[in-house]
Amino acid sequence: MRFDDGPSVHCDVRVEADVPKVWEWVTDIRVPARLSPELQRVAWLDDATRPRVGARFEGYNHHPGLGEWRTVSHVIELEERQAFGWAVTDADGRYGEPTLDPATCMASWRFVLRAEGEGTRLRQSAFIGPGRSGVTLALERWPDREEEIIAIRMRELRAGMEATLHGVKKLAEDGT
Repeated sequence: MRFDDGPSVHCDVRVEADVPKVWEWVTDIRVPARLSPELQRVAWLDDATRPRVGARFEGYNHHPGLGEWRTVSHVIELEERQAFGWAVTDADGRYGEPTLDPATCMASWRFVLRAEGEGTRLRQSAFIGPGRSGVTLALERWPDREEEIIAIRMRELRAGMEATLHGVKKLAEDGT
């Protein structure tokens, strides 16, 4: 896969809990920070306390190869008990010009929930680009390794998603 192809990855899990219960866990932005190997902590901005389209939150990330950085995410999709999506922007200009424009996001993320019998099918997706990120920096440094770089990043994102989804599954099923 190449960057111009719009790299993306998704994972899903069946949760033995109803959609409203799972929805409460996935729309609590603090939960992925408890479960993800990369996202370390989050906080709502602009007096927001829950997701709504246009709400923003900052995230603090850590990656062994890239160090630590802050992002500002914008809620771009919210369909009650169905979908929650956000665009991640480079507010501090770590990878280029600072931007808070979701149209030039580094990545976008999405949870989708679907009733499945007594439980819920939960899917998490990530889409890289179109804006600058650690991936674009790596591609500029090693353009001849584009497919390898994209594949590595997709594996990292998949591992993080699997950790998050299985964590949400446990939380929702245990009711903790």
